[in-house]
Amino acid sequence: MQSDKHISKSFDQDLDEAIRLFLYMGDSAANQVAKAIRALIDKDETLAQEVIDMDFDINRMEVELDEHILLLVAKRQPAASDLRLVMSISKGVVDLERVGDEAVKIAKMASKLAAQGKSAYGYAEVQHLSNQVRLMLNNALEAFSQSNAEQAFEVMRNDSVVNNEYQSAIRALMTYIMEDSRQVSKVINIMWILRSLERIGDHAQNVAELVINYISGQDVRHSDYAMVEKAVQEANDRLAARQVSNISVADFDLLNNDDD
Repeated sequence: MQSDKHISKSFDQDLDEAIRLFLYMGDSAANQVAKAIRALIDKDETLAQEVIDMDFDINRMEVELDEHILLLVAKRQPAASDLRLVMSISKGVVDLERVGDEAVKIAKMASKLAAQGKSAYGYAEVQHLSNQVRLMLNNALEAFSQSNAEQAFEVMRNDSVVNNEYQSAIRALMTYIMEDSRQVSKVINIMWILRSLERIGDHAQNVAELVINYISGQDVRHSDYAMVEKAVQEANDRLAARQVSNISVADFDLLNNDDD
């Protein structure tokens, strides 16, 4: 993550550790989702149980990160942009924990469907939607890591695509149920999986909004795209100004060294 260094090395170390823990938790949650979908497609009850067991680790990371942030705020009392970053991490932790919860729901449905034997209609829709939301989540985490407001904005825009595809998949499954009522139970389980995937997309969008917030200083929740785009431009302007400032300081140091 691109961030200014502070006089206090201890503060930098504490902040870097919070960022590291957050990204590690995000990667773990994303991996949990990927395994849950694979358990469904492969009818692998063992893998599904592994995903369910992983939820303990995700919850432990949430507690550990909450405690770290609490100590960071109490001991270092960060100001302005640093405080926004810390609060963004604190809020984002909740979304990542819920991503893990949705992965567990998918794994439980995968285990149930595997026990039922024959594949249910709708697996192709699940595979397609899962690819979309996993990409959203990975891009949101990358945007956070790189302080990339434009990439975060792209994640937000993709959420409407995911929502449309979710609605389309649900309509297709409803049509299938009306044509063959014998598959109602299995298809309803697939619908719940699609719902979990749609929610994971929502959590990815929330993380993306936090990225824009801590860079631009503007809360873009519930905002239209025009306002978000303006915030992204302001975020880019801030980063550009910061880079120019850093270059100026580096040039000053270089001149001083040359004088020596």
